[in-house]
Amino acid sequence: MPSSLALRREGELVPSVAKAHLPVFRIGLKCFFEEGRALARISHPNVVSVLNFFRAHDTVYMVMAYESGHSLQEHIQRQRARGSKVGEAFIRTIFTQVVKGLREVHANKLLHLDLKPANIYLRTDGTPMLLDFGAARQTVNTDMPTLTPMYTPGFAPPELYAKTGLGPWTDIYSIGAAMFACMVGSPPQPADQRKAEDKMASHFDKLQGQYSPALLQLVRWCLAVEPLERPQSLFAVQKVLQASAPPALPAPPPPGMLDKLRGLVGRLGGSAARAKAGPDTLV
Repeated sequence: MPSSLALRREGELVPSVAKAHLPVFRIGLKCFFEEGRALARISHPNVVSVLNFFRAHDTVYMVMAYESGHSLQEHIQRQRARGSKVGEAFIRTIFTQVVKGLREVHANKLLHLDLKPANIYLRTDGTPMLLDFGAARQTVNTDMPTLTPMYTPGFAPPELYAKTGLGPWTDIYSIGAAMFACMVGSPPQPADQRKAEDKMASHFDKLQGQYSPALLQLVRWCLAVEPLERPQSLFAVQKVLQASAPPALPAPPPPGMLDKLRGLVGRLGGSAARAKAGPDTLV
């Protein structure tokens, strides 16, 4: 809860909530409790495990399984610091599993609504796990007893800004944004700015040749501003991710290597000619 809404002073177990904020506080508790109950029903290797959730001390607690690892955001930053980019095989492998987990979430009538690299956790064995669900855990608006969906600029589609028309396609946009962040190292242009002047085409032009056309096309498809122009199911996204990427073109020989090869071929050709001429002379 925001500190402007509820505080827990040192040594106290029960939060201190101003009377004027009680309606909003209770809505927040109800949503948090509902999130815990919904997530506890999900058992999937790519979704965080909720072990327990309970009410105590006038608030709600959620107990989740401990996992060792780091976020996808940290992985991207480490790769960029080394001067490397996140490879296509890694993106396909990680996001295939992320999509599988998200399909289970959607099957339980939940939306994530805040999917981004910081909320994708990579275990020490490399498998990803979805964290920090926004479907029920939403930011509280302290001015009125309502809840506003949480979103992160760059990873949120236009309908999250408008707070209407949310659906599986909303999370699909965020999947595309997270894959784009892996490729570029930063989020896409925020959706509200794209509606005014879309500058994403130039970014995709720069990525040509670094990733397969099929993967780039998938990311563009997911990042469509209009919801109906995006994939309408996660299965469609998963199908493209699991398709084999076209084989990479062989790397060109280093500078000077072609001249050496030509010289070697010339010498071999000359030796063959002399060997052929020898017997003719003896005869």
